[in-house]
Amino acid sequence: MVARPPLKVRVEPMRLEDVPAVHRIERASFPIPWPDYAFRQEIQTNRLAHYLVVRAGHETVGYGGLWLMVDEAHVTTFAVLPEWRRRGVGGRLMLALMDVALDLRARFMTLEVRLSNRPARELYGRFGFKPVGLRPRYYSDNGEDALIMTTDPIAEPEMTARLVELRRRYGEDEG
Repeated sequence: MVARPPLKVRVEPMRLEDVPAVHRIERASFPIPWPDYAFRQEIQTNRLAHYLVVRAGHETVGYGGLWLMVDEAHVTTFAVLPEWRRRGVGGRLMLALMDVALDLRARFMTLEVRLSNRPARELYGRFGFKPVGLRPRYYSDNGEDALIMTTDPIAEPEMTARLVELRRRYGEDEG
């Protein structure tokens, strides 16, 4: 087996110019994608919203966003192009979202994920998200339940230690 060189990616704030690429990822990732104007509105008018993109060279390969609601950073959307999954892109993106949450002085992070999306649930688990409840029939395409996941306080020593290890795992320039 030949070792692959580290994947070089950058995580940057989402801009309006990124919306077409983000919408392409959205359509490739979800049965009922957000319309592109929703991303434009989030960037332009939602003061609670903070969105990031992941770039590999000039290609946008992932994106994610959160809303800061009082002391909670709620991950609203998170996706990686199918051909870029399982290569560390999602880990780099989640680490960057956690850094945004820390910068905003959020106390916790939360999200919803399909019960059937085991790879995403495993990724979120690595970042300290734990199941705390269900939203019955949350997804309108098939009525699937959403698993609600949340972290312990993100500035507490246990989460700080976890983030140190995750920074080692994902590195600044690796995927």
